[in-house]
Amino acid sequence: MSTPLYPRAVPPSVQIVGYETASDGGDAGLFLAGDGVERVSLAPGTDLRYTLGERHCAGTVRDGEHAPCPADRAPYCRDHTSTWACARCTGDCDRPLDACREEHAVYLAAFAPDVFKVGVTRSWRLETRLREQGADRAAHVRTVADGRRARRIEAELARDLTDRVRVPTKVDGLHQSVDDDAWAALLADFDAIETFDFAYGLDLDDRPVLETLATGTVRGTKGRVLVLDREGSSYAVDLRDLVGYEVRRGATDRSLQSSLGAF
Repeated sequence: MSTPLYPRAVPPSVQIVGYETASDGGDAGLFLAGDGVERVSLAPGTDLRYTLGERHCAGTVRDGEHAPCPADRAPYCRDHTSTWACARCTGDCDRPLDACREEHAVYLAAFAPDVFKVGVTRSWRLETRLREQGADRAAHVRTVADGRRARRIEAELARDLTDRVRVPTKVDGLHQSVDDDAWAALLADFDAIETFDFAYGLDLDDRPVLETLATGTVRGTKGRVLVLDREGSSYAVDLRDLVGYEVRRGATDRSLQSSLGAF
């Protein structure tokens, strides 16, 4: 049975203020702020019926309370944007965060068909991090004592591999499988500690159309990419691109490009 987007207690006009990926075995979700903050499940089969309105800063959510912000910049204005200290770190640092001193894993991740990246994360978050990114396959290749050492190894490997894969690139491969030969050739240069093979159940025959909408039936999610089916076509939505939109109840009537599978 599908889950309606708006429970009866939720007002007809709310703002999308955040999202959650299905990184720990549960369903992905959207956070809506109106009279309080509500989490809407993005489990497969859920029928979403939003119409997107104006978009502005999503403000902040703390302890279940939403503090709105009228600033035009979305999803967050400068006052509500935080910069992750490790985002572009290459290990030339004094380990400024407590997390920097925890054991870290260096990993390789594959995105279909043949995009391979290097990354690092705290060891205990490895599988969660891979699912957050929507990796198809992965290999844990090094374990080191702290984040600084991990970033130095990452920077060295990033000379030959990318350390960032953008959403449009991930969408391009949603209907494809990983190139087995290319992945095996990459791993041949490493002594993998552990390997991962993820399935997201999207079962797509064609590349979905990249769109920003919230009307349709949820086919599934892969990292922060939401796949919706609507009128015979499949659409890929970057969940981050929904944050900040005011929405009203009811399916959108906006004309959309059809996917190849609709013909």
